[in-house]
Amino acid sequence: MKSIELKIEGMSCGHCVMAVKKELSKLNLESADVNIGSAQIKFDESKVTITSIENAIETAGYKVRKD
Repeated sequence: MKSIELKIEGMSCGHCVMAVKKELSKLNLESADVNIGSAQIKFDESKVTITSIENAIETAGYKVRKD
């Protein structure tokens, strides 16, 4: 099981959180705790890739910040 924290740009309200949660719920994640500006995600690397998680967030209309 892998655990990551992603910083997400462009989120400003509860609607933003729900949009990201909705897209992430389509993936086979162990858990996803989404807040304004970030997400803590636990997942099985044999089932889900970080790229697919980032793509889901971008599909919701937000950008994952790469520091």
